[in-house]
Amino acid sequence: MLKLMKSTFFEEEKTKEKLIGFIRGAKTLSMGEECRKFEKSFADKQGRRHAVFVNSGSSANLLLIQALLNLGRLKKGDIVGVSALTWATNIMPLIELGLQPFLVDCEKDSLNVSARTLQNALDVQPNMKAFFITHTLGFAHDIGNIEKLCGEKGIILLEDNCEALGSKTEGKLFGNFGAASTFSFFVGHHLSTIEGGMVVTGDEEIHHALVISRSHGWDRHLSPAIQKELRAANHVDDFFAKYTFYDLGYNVRPTEINGFLGNIQIGYWDAIVQKREENFTRLNKVIAQNGDLIALNVSHMEIISSFAIPVIAKNKELVEAYKKRFVENDVEIRPMIAGNMARQPFFRKYISNPGNQPNAEFIHSHSFYFGNNPELTEEELSLLKKLLS
Repeated sequence: MLKLMKSTFFEEEKTKEKLIGFIRGAKTLSMGEECRKFEKSFADKQGRRHAVFVNSGSSANLLLIQALLNLGRLKKGDIVGVSALTWATNIMPLIELGLQPFLVDCEKDSLNVSARTLQNALDVQPNMKAFFITHTLGFAHDIGNIEKLCGEKGIILLEDNCEALGSKTEGKLFGNFGAASTFSFFVGHHLSTIEGGMVVTGDEEIHHALVISRSHGWDRHLSPAIQKELRAANHVDDFFAKYTFYDLGYNVRPTEINGFLGNIQIGYWDAIVQKREENFTRLNKVIAQNGDLIALNVSHMEIISSFAIPVIAKNKELVEAYKKRFVENDVEIRPMIAGNMARQPFFRKYISNPGNQPNAEFIHSHSFYFGNNPELTEEELSLLKKLLS
């Protein structure tokens, strides 16, 4: 079977050999120097001032929302817009932390929210305090216009970039348009640390709040200067500081194993992104020539680091026929991530009015995706092209 993911890491055997040597020689495996090194390298590569490494992309989302609540930039009861076509852990932290998610529809030809659909949502719900956009499958619509609209309305823009590492538009990497953004390093994502995630930001205050809340609410991983300020403001001496908790937090720390893997895999960033882009470009050309299918509009994107290849059919009969074709040829397929979140049981349990998302609903019932990874062979690409023709 041609599975969604072929291996745990890029260059898996080399990575495993290095990992074995590291574990044998490591003095500690709890969060330490390897994690700090990965944070610095990732921030530099992404072009953001700060990066905070955590144990999953889901934890990254949770931690970011908690940090904004701790800072008072969001308050319980605030309305936060979210992409209707997204993953559950973009929405669950909002509900869990007392915020109100409001679904924002996507465009059919990008799978993503546009400034137009965001403005439509604001016409219905003008009191939106933040917007947590998902760059679905590594694509975007007019994110620059979304950034501008959020700025004009005083809306905090946050980005879930878990599926879009390396994608670029308007001269900027995805993840660099909002106040902060999240990444996932789960197996099968662009960079794998087995489990892992990251929050990046250029905001010093958000960075400090993230570091505090990542580890129970204490100050142990802040710089000495910030520790000194925090302890003085709260009248805490150095003896009691080790067990002083300044704000609400969790234990979502990664391990040195995750950090070590990140430091290896980040060296493959460019090769991984290039291969994913090449695969997508070849296959999307085939889709564009097929009258049964809707090709994505990516003309505005400078780098297309696609997480997976979407197949969007023009009617339900066609999508069922293509699903059958792929399955019969042993190609693993999946729904378009979680589909329209308004359909999800947990969402309907906690949100009484799910709203209206016609494009996300169309995508939910007319599409699926198959894997795009840097290890696809020419033979496999030929099969995929044949199935899409």
